[in-house]
Amino acid sequence: MAPQLQLRDIRLTLGGAPLLDGAELTISPGDRIALVGRNGSGKSTLLRIAAGETAADGGTRFAQPNARLRYLPQEPDLTGYSTTLDFVLAGLDDDDGAHRARAYMEDLGVHPEADPAKLSGGEARRAALARVLAAEPDILLLDEPTNHLDLVAIEWLESELQDSRAAFVLISHDKRLLADLTKATVWLDRGATRRLEQGFAAFEAWRDQKLEEEEAERHKLDRRIVAEEHWMRYGVTARRKRNMRRVGELSAMRRERREAQRAVGVATMMAQDVRASGALVIEAEAISKAYEGRPIVKDFSLRVMRGDRLGIIGANGAGKTTLINLLTGQLPPDEGIVRLGSQVAMATLDQRRATLSPTTTLVDALTGGGSDYVTVGAERKHVFGYMKDFLFPPEQARTPIGKLSGGERGRLMLARALALPSNVLVLDEPTNDLDIETLDLLQELLADYAGTLLLVSHDRDFLDSVVTSVLVSEGGGRWVEYAGGYSDMVAQRGYGLSGPSRQAARKAEKAAPNKPDRAVPKRKLSFNESRALSILPEKIEHLRRELASLERALADASLHERDPQGFRRTTGAYAAKRSELEKAEHDWLELEILREEVEGSR
Repeated sequence: MAPQLQLRDIRLTLGGAPLLDGAELTISPGDRIALVGRNGSGKSTLLRIAAGETAADGGTRFAQPNARLRYLPQEPDLTGYSTTLDFVLAGLDDDDGAHRARAYMEDLGVHPEADPAKLSGGEARRAALARVLAAEPDILLLDEPTNHLDLVAIEWLESELQDSRAAFVLISHDKRLLADLTKATVWLDRGATRRLEQGFAAFEAWRDQKLEEEEAERHKLDRRIVAEEHWMRYGVTARRKRNMRRVGELSAMRRERREAQRAVGVATMMAQDVRASGALVIEAEAISKAYEGRPIVKDFSLRVMRGDRLGIIGANGAGKTTLINLLTGQLPPDEGIVRLGSQVAMATLDQRRATLSPTTTLVDALTGGGSDYVTVGAERKHVFGYMKDFLFPPEQARTPIGKLSGGERGRLMLARALALPSNVLVLDEPTNDLDIETLDLLQELLADYAGTLLLVSHDRDFLDSVVTSVLVSEGGGRWVEYAGGYSDMVAQRGYGLSGPSRQAARKAEKAAPNKPDRAVPKRKLSFNESRALSILPEKIEHLRRELASLERALADASLHERDPQGFRRTTGAYAAKRSELEKAEHDWLELEILREEVEGSR
């Protein structure tokens, strides 16, 4: 089958060093390709070249003239558009896709009239996804599509891509997404590409085998050089012509050895623990926290024991960071009590990674300034050696933090957090911007960590590998603990965070012998509908309690004479709350009927 898009012998030099050197990429109809490589290896650049947005120094790019291609950049640019709807519609070739665009925006919870300049990173990402998906392209080029998305949206996106007829290339640090979706893997390493005709699930074993083969060849070359050097010392009196040939061969081998590009090293991480904490690390009794009347945590109790590894998951805005701040004593609850156990030494990785000035240099960030050494546990290490452990070369020592990439900032904050003596690690989204190899090493580190772990993450594979239980937001300030990792939680609930309707739909579609054409999609609950269905019962209960309180106030016969203005305010509030309750009950009833119809039709 003829390829729809092909890159051959792509070469590109940046800053005097070759970034791409003979890279290739072929996309045929039906391809589902994982593009993988270390941070800074050139994956995003190669994808921009494939999209036609960046010109290479050398090589060729061929695209079928009739192939519809859409590219999702890592940082979508929404400037120049007055509303998000304008931005999404601008990605369509004609007006036929306008209804699809609006449907995708509704599914993703994107407000069509929102100001693009005021969108958060997650909202901008959702708008950009609606734009590329609504065009129904033949080729999708997706650069970190799950960045800033919560687990609900990630599950939704995975379902959409499973159903898509488009060929796609996917760059992602979400190993679960790559393993579930891809059928081929392109590895970009040291400027060149190698292709495996299997999905990402088989990639890591294949990569390790290739690196072992390279190392074996390098050892063979080293042995040949030693043998030739021995001959040079003791056998150079042989025939001159043969001698000169062997001298030339040795020179060539030395040049090959000198110029050989080794695989980039991996980070060496070591968390420093101190004397063990007490058996009880955290105890929360009936804690509650609300903002502007909205419950974030409600009547929640928990005991965290020494050695527990607790994951906290939920949709964006569910209150994960608020909950972790309550449990660690950084935020007081409105009600209830939080107690920290004895001898607790806590190290924290901030989600926003904004604890340091962007002008602070890398060395000062690690040492605290005024020193060339880092104290790691009982060991005093030179800062250059500690930098090397986290893949920072010496020439970056004086680089301001503001100049570091997202992945480099992530490694820096990990280096700072893991050097602190601790018996409790609090990690809020530690996997953001880390490459796959560094993620693997972080998993190994946390597996060996002797203390207690509190982890907020949207990475399903990371959660499965690290935690022993998960706390899940069920809406309305209610949090439920499930034993095991994310997959265990799904098995116990019967569905993921995207809700039972989507899970049931996926199972039914897989079981259906004749799958309908994608052009006539089945009705399903949108992102907003699923979310509303989960939070409306709690809202209804809250409104009923408020009405009961207002009714008790109005039952006071003397209120009108004693406080006429208070009486008017109370009656007005009662009427407004009654109307709000009726609407909430009506909306819930309609959504529940719709959910039953959707699940019944499948």
